[in-house]
Amino acid sequence: MTATKDPQTKARVITLGCRLNSYESEVMRGHAESAGLDDAIIVNTCAVTSEAVRTARQTIRRAKKDNPGARILVTGCAAQIDPGEFAAMPEVDRVIGNHEKMQAGTWVSPAMHEGHEKILVNDIMSVKETAGHLIDGMEGRARAYVQVQNGCDHRCTFCIIPYGRGNSRSVPAGEVVQMVRRLVETGHYEVVLTGVDLTSWGADLPGQPQLGNLVQRILKLVPELEQLRISSIDAIEMDDALFEAMAEPRLAPFMHLSLQHGDNLMLKRMKRRHSREDAIVLAEKLRAIRPDMALGADIIAGFPTETESAFENSMRLVEDCNLSFLHVFPYSPRPGTPAARMPQLEKSMIRARAARLREVGDKALARHLDTHVGGLRDVLVEQEADGRLSDFSRVSLTGFATLEAGRPTPARIVAHDGQKLIAEPA
Repeated sequence: MTATKDPQTKARVITLGCRLNSYESEVMRGHAESAGLDDAIIVNTCAVTSEAVRTARQTIRRAKKDNPGARILVTGCAAQIDPGEFAAMPEVDRVIGNHEKMQAGTWVSPAMHEGHEKILVNDIMSVKETAGHLIDGMEGRARAYVQVQNGCDHRCTFCIIPYGRGNSRSVPAGEVVQMVRRLVETGHYEVVLTGVDLTSWGADLPGQPQLGNLVQRILKLVPELEQLRISSIDAIEMDDALFEAMAEPRLAPFMHLSLQHGDNLMLKRMKRRHSREDAIVLAEKLRAIRPDMALGADIIAGFPTETESAFENSMRLVEDCNLSFLHVFPYSPRPGTPAARMPQLEKSMIRARAARLREVGDKALARHLDTHVGGLRDVLVEQEADGRLSDFSRVSLTGFATLEAGRPTPARIVAHDGQKLIAEPA
């Protein structure tokens, strides 16, 4: 959970969930500032699990308790999917939909004031376009995020997100290039392309271009961009142009894969479109193109009907794909999804399996960090002596006289603590 507060306004944004939410929170913060929205707290919720929704409710109650005079405005996926639940909370003043939250007019309209409808949420499935929204960056001058896609056309049995985000829609390539160019001109070293189902970008645009086409276009038309990064992608949707682009040194050697499981029967019951074997072949292909490639993945532990042998297939997938960064989700049923109607595992078993999978992930990360110790690396400085390598490994910088945030600095990797590297001046 992150919270941002602009010094020029009393409006505050509390962000729950994914990087896309973080990006959208920055857009909303800008809208709220421009509208002069004083003494308001905007809670941008997540709905990826039942626990995420529970956390959203707790966050709202805590925000009101700590700020009794503030207006509480709730938006995000949880609010979009079940606006009535949040409107019924006495702490909440307005519930705003995922489409409405990105519109500047929402924040200056009379509906922000007393005496108007409490729920400002329309049918997300009726939204056909996603507009580009330029922000100045989320992490100083080190890294900026550009939303190029929203929504999802797939219906995985565990996932409620399409009902919060709508169907897939893309920002035209020309708009994306313009945003990237503007961010580079304002001093950003790295730009990250983000979306709900990033590899579906372009399917709704004329000519149906693919993500690889967009990546190649950015690299060609914005030669001043020093590093481009791609956020989480669907393993089965990588196109030939994207594989070709992976050979470009300015494309960061890191890929986060939406794998979800390592057992074929579980993948089938999840309604995923790839197999275990597909994931392994993809990992091998990516490393053949970029030997320095680091891979991360989302994996769910305790999916309904998951046997011990199926779970062990997930644990083995970490090694089979040589994953370095693991994001483990303990399964929790979301009402309205097919998986919620399947035979469920005991919560204690789900927690135990998630813990075992995290242990495997910790060991994999430590092995990855080992490969950097003793080497000279360029570290992109973020803030307060922290940074990252191009493969997204975290680095703690010690002993440096001066560090310029947003720029790379040469460093010698001397050790790691299991989670991040420790570096000294080269």
